Amino acid sequence: MMASMVASDSFAEFLREQLAPLGRVTMRRMFGKTGLFCGGVMFGMVTENMLYFRVDAENEAAFEEARSSPPLNYEKGGSTIDLSFWRVPERLFDEPDELLTWARAALAAAHRVAAKRKPKPPPARKRPVAR
Repeated sequence: MMASMVASDSFAEFLREQLAPLGRVTMRRMFGKTGLFCGGVMFGMVTENMLYFRVDAENEAAFEEARSSPPLNYEKGGSTIDLSFWRVPERLFDEPDELLTWARAALAAAHRVAAKRKPKPPPARKRPVAR
């Protein structure tokens, strides 16, 4: 029997309780994993009951100790695509305040990434000024 890649109900419930101070956290199955969403952005991912948080250049330093595990990635066209989700150290599950700190950093990173992806509005055309 193959292990499920998505979050188990008990792990999902645990995460909802732990992350409740962030706001309304929702979970959605995607790519055979479970995405964690808050405020319309995906800030975390669960696979095989392991939690990964979104990382970007600004919060990468805070996640240095998460480097001990490889980030989530997938193979596409013969190359490896890094998803920029890093595994959360197990010890944080016993340290709810620090888990929240990491979650907030991941949520901020998710918002920055989303902001970069939004299409920029076309430049306003300068109208000739009627005299």
